[in-house]
Amino acid sequence: MKRILFLILLIGTTAMGYSQNEFSSKFKAIPPVDNGYKAKKTIPPTNEPPVIVAPNVFKKPDPFTPPSTNFQIGKPTQMTMTPKNDFVNPGDAIVEKLNKKEDNPEAIVYRKNQNLGDFKTNSTTAKVLYRDAAYVDGDQIRVYLNDKVIQYQVNLDSEFKGFEIELQKGFNKIDFEALNQGSSGPNTAEFKVYDDKGGLISASQWNLGTGFKATIILVKE
Repeated sequence: MKRILFLILLIGTTAMGYSQNEFSSKFKAIPPVDNGYKAKKTIPPTNEPPVIVAPNVFKKPDPFTPPSTNFQIGKPTQMTMTPKNDFVNPGDAIVEKLNKKEDNPEAIVYRKNQNLGDFKTNSTTAKVLYRDAAYVDGDQIRVYLNDKVIQYQVNLDSEFKGFEIELQKGFNKIDFEALNQGSSGPNTAEFKVYDDKGGLISASQWNLGTGFKATIILVKE
């Protein structure tokens, strides 16, 4: 029985080897179609860190070359070194108006100190009153008595206002300094000086440029 099984196994093995040889000899491989595609070579990633190049902080950018960009809408604007100001300062018109007055030859007459006169009196006090000689336009003055400020800033109105001083023996100098010229220069004012009995000592006007003074001297006998 064992011999019969061995013989069957031997015959089966021989038949399988023969059949495989038949199939292998008749098989033909189909060549691939050449479509021109070439596989890209891939570089395996490395564990080395990427190289970072620091910017050169010592190199100044060209101010005349605008920065490049890949996105742009419309035509590029031309760079200019002159700043553009679309806002109007309302004070510029007043400054321009005052500058034109200074260029006016008639305005030069007011750019000097004015002597309003010397007046003798036996009065112990004097009352000084003043107001804007024209329409009220913001004229301001500073008042001195013997070179000392007694009123730092006075706005000239349409009504008379002023102060009363005690007269010293001899000279009593009163200075009116123009702090500005208002909106329609020069600085104009009408003033009056009265004695202690209400008598009028002097009445006059001044027309001053900014920074100049009108002076009156009261001499007490």
